[in-house]
Amino acid sequence: MLLLTVLGAVLVLTAVSRVWATGKVAGVTGGTLDVSVTGSTVSGLPTGLALAALAAAVAVFAVRGAGRIAVGVLMTLAGLGVAAGAAVNAGDASALHTEAARKLALAGAQAEQVGHSVWPWLALAGGLLIALAGLLTVRFGRDWPGMGSRYDAPTRKAPVKAGDTPADLWKALDRGEDPTAG
Repeated sequence: MLLLTVLGAVLVLTAVSRVWATGKVAGVTGGTLDVSVTGSTVSGLPTGLALAALAAAVAVFAVRGAGRIAVGVLMTLAGLGVAAGAAVNAGDASALHTEAARKLALAGAQAEQVGHSVWPWLALAGGLLIALAGLLTVRFGRDWPGMGSRYDAPTRKAPVKAGDTPADLWKALDRGEDPTAG
């Protein structure tokens, strides 16, 4: 699960940092300018959800029972959201048109000869890996070991008495009690 989540998130984060669309825009002097946009320019959704999935993968080991199932469901939804965000924006040229308008400082500028790369589809694949990791967590997460109880907050016990063993005195010190008091 952890490996799938990390692999999927790395794939998504790599894909959104690459160029998703390229084109050309006619300049005012008759020449053309090349324009391109990265995945993170097109949509911030895949990046945010991939980072949320990474955080959820770590949280899986800190929770048990229903909490672990809830984290698995959130991971599944994050993965599906990444995949949907990548698929919807894979062929969209609106961010490219916006970039063309920004480069020329003309509101009506439109990019021409628009081409799309394979990176959105790799982001989609990364999202599906994250969703699969979430489904595995929902299905098998109950059986996975969690953090031990030694990480739980210590509980208060009765004060130490005169007849307690040396081990009891050390345990009292571990709980933050002063065995010499009272």
